[in-house]
Order: sequence, then structure tokens, then C-alpha cells
Amino acid sequence: TPVQIKEFGAVNKIDFSPVPPYNYAVTASSRIHIYGRYSQEPIKTFSRFRDAAYCATYRDDGRLLTAGSEDGSICLFDVSGKAPLRQFEGHTKPVHVVGFLSDKYRIFSGGDDYSSNLWDIPSATEIISYSEHTDYVRCGCASKVNADVFITGSYDHTVKLFDARTKSSVMTIEHGHPVESVLLFPSGGLLVSAGGRYVKVWDVLKGGQLLVSLKNHHKTVTCLCLNSSGQRLLSGSLDRHVKIYSTTSYKVVHSFSYATSILSLALSPEDETIVVGMTNGVLNVKHRKPEEKNENSQKKRQPAYRTYVKGRTYMPKQEDFCVSKPVKRVLRKYDKLLRSFQSSKALDAVLEPPIMLHTPEVTVAVMQELHRRGTLRSALAGRDEKQVNLLLTFVARRVIEPRFTPMLVTVADMITDIYQPVVGQSAIVDKQFLKLQQAIGKEIDYQEELLEVLGMMDTLFATFTKKRDTCLEENKSNGVTEIIETSMNY
Repeated sequence: TPVQIKEFGAVNKIDFSPVPPYNYAVTASSRIHIYGRYSQEPIKTFSRFRDAAYCATYRDDGRLLTAGSEDGSICLFDVSGKAPLRQFEGHTKPVHVVGFLSDKYRIFSGGDDYSSNLWDIPSATEIISYSEHTDYVRCGCASKVNADVFITGSYDHTVKLFDARTKSSVMTIEHGHPVESVLLFPSGGLLVSAGGRYVKVWDVLKGGQLLVSLKNHHKTVTCLCLNSSGQRLLSGSLDRHVKIYSTTSYKVVHSFSYATSILSLALSPEDETIVVGMTNGVLNVKHRKPEEKNENSQKKRQPAYRTYVKGRTYMPKQEDFCVSKPVKRVLRKYDKLLRSFQSSKALDAVLEPPIMLHTPEVTVAVMQELHRRGTLRSALAGRDEKQVNLLLTFVARRVIEPRFTPMLVTVADMITDIYQPVVGQSAIVDKQFLKLQQAIGKEIDYQEELLEVLGMMDTLFATFTKKRDTCLEENKSNGVTEIIETSMNY
């Protein structure tokens, strides 16, 4: 089940860090948010932009991040810092394209002023500016094979290949439509361009010869992406679909459908996560299911060595020196999963009927540990009807127990927040939500009655105390009178 995150504006760029833990940068409105692979809240935010930000891109070592902006400036950030390290001024209009060359010390950019520029990072100066496009420059990429080569695509229907050692472009390719995205294969020999309804593949080594033209979308194609092996090409479009092509046959092998038009698309370096940004500001994150290991392929255990020597019934003599065997501590299944940070599976392990019924404190303890780690929300998310039913049954039954109440109220809040959009789609889940509501309602009524009783008891105790104090004072005064009378008689 995909995770959906709401951003402040349309998501114009998503870029994965090339180094573990493979965080990804999301550019939307005037902010850049850095998300972890499984986080639903940003772990870092860059918001030092006066206006909209565009195209936040990581460097190959994952330490630096560069982004363009609406005011024509380019910012360079250290991922571990907050303020920009460098600011490059030179474009006169918004900069929609930025990226690092493969030597890591230069940045290329493209803007709405029709220019494509090259910048030096250490000195923060412009190296060269190309003004060959006749319309907005909206996309670009750098070659991983040659540190001097970068490519830009423009709304003037052309894709231009630039070499930093020359003063003009070395190749121009006519796409035929305004170019929205360009992509180079890792080998540097093939170029993919997207514009209009077309995705076109060009052979750069043959001077820009068209190899194949793909027309599988119904609206403008806005973004392109390759998987780690280069065997799959992904394209996203305003028609709400992501198409996946085989790069050997260029046939569509799979397709994803989304709620609204797609503006950006990224695939994690391990092909485990696909993130899609849409025009309504929603970020859609899908994770690949892990492959289950075959547990039947265990080796047959051989008898222990000591059974061959004396047998298990051997009694040690007085002169024998006994060596005690250390007791191996066997971890429970949920402990093993917690140690390997598999939050969702750990929660599944403690939601099994024997544990839930006989040792509910174990289930609640695991929930508490996941909440402490900050992964409880992601562990509760993405569950099917049966699993949500099981969760709600447990919470509704145990939430009224005082020792579990603080934790299970938090869990109930999270479940309600996560699964609120699907209420009404399943009669079973709706029934469990009603049971939970009734259980909490009864407990609140019970607590109110108890408070009333406590108030009555406080009043009674206060009355008893006053009476007792009055009696003591009377006794004391009587005693003094008697002593005075006795002394007078004498």
C-alpha cells in the first residue's frame, strides 16, 4: 500500500541520494525537504529561498545539494548544514535546471533566459555561458563517462549536447515537441528525450540517430527515470500514468496509475522504492515487498560430539574437572525483528492470537518500543482489511485496562489518522471502529461516575474530620474546668 505525503505545492523534482541510507530530496514550492526511506515526516528542510525552488539535485558522493530558484540564483547546500555554502548569480530569469558534472567541482544550469551556464564551485564564478536555445531551458543531465559533457532540453523542441572545452554545442537533436525531460544511459551512448506524448531514444555515437519513438501516453510526458541495471525505463505523464519499458524491446512491461497528473518521478538506487510527485502536491511512495526466504533449506543437525565420548548418562568422578557449557540465550521472534529494524514484521509477530490473548503486555511493550524509535506510524500503515481488523480488536479490548491505556490511546489515534480516508469501504473495519468508540465512551462514563463518588467521599471525610476536632476541643475544655474546680475546693 503506498504512503502519501502532502507537500506545500506541486512537486517539481525528486532526487535520491546515491549513497546509503538513500534519503531523497523533494522540491516543492519554496522548500526542499529531505525524507528518509521509510519516514513520513521530513528529517531536514532547506527553506532559505525568497521564491519558488526548482530541481534540487544530489552530488555523486551525497554530501552536497544544488537547486535553482525563481529569482534566477543557484544555491549550493551542505546536506549536514542549513545555510547555502555558495550562491551563483548570473541568470536573469528563473533557473529550472541544475546538476553536477561528474568531476564534482562544476555545476551546469539552464534557465528561462534561454541560456545554459557552467559554474565553478570553489570560486563560485561562471566558467562559460551558452545562449543557443531560443526558448526556455527546462531539463538537463550530465554524462557520467565524460566530465566535460552535459545535455540540455528546451521548449524550442531541441536537445543540445555541450562540451565544456568548446565555445558552442557539439550536437543538436530535433525532438519535435517542447522537451520536458532528458536522460543519458550510464554508458553515455544512448540519450532519451521526452516531450509532448513522445519518448524518443537517440544514438549519440551515431550523431544523434533516432532509434525508437514511443507513443504510449495520452498526454504530455513530464519525467523519465532509469533503474539501477539500466534494463527498465520509466516515464511519468500528465495522463496520471507511469509506464515501465524494457530497454531491450522498448515494449511496456508494466504500468502504474495515480490520482492526478504526474510531474516528477524517482527510483531508489536499489530499486526498492518508487516515489512520484504530483501537481496537487501529493508525494506517493511505494516500497517493493521483500522476498521471503525459504526456511525448509536448513541443514540436518549432526549429533553433538559429547554423545560419542561418554554418553549423556556419564556421572563425573571426584578427580574430574567439569567445564560448564554456557547457556545460549534464545531471542524471541519479535526481538530478532526489532534488532534488525523490521518494524512492521515485529508488530505482526506480536499480533498473533497466542501472544495477544495470553501476554498482551508483550504486544503493548513492542508498540511502546516502536513509538520510542519513531517507527510506530510506519509499522501501522499499509495494512490490509484483515490486519486492521486484528489491530482494532486488540485496541478496543485492552484500551480500558489502566496499565495499557496511555500507549493504546496513542495507537488508536494513529490508526484513526492513517485509515480515516478508507472508512466506509469495509463493513468489518467500520464495525471495529464503532466497537472502539463504544468501549472508550463506556470508560469515559465510568470515569465520570467514579469522580462523582470521589467527590461524595471527600465531602464525607471532611465532615468527619470537623466533628472529631470539635469533640477533642470539648474534651480539652472540660478537663481544664475540672482542674480549676478541684484546686478551688482545696
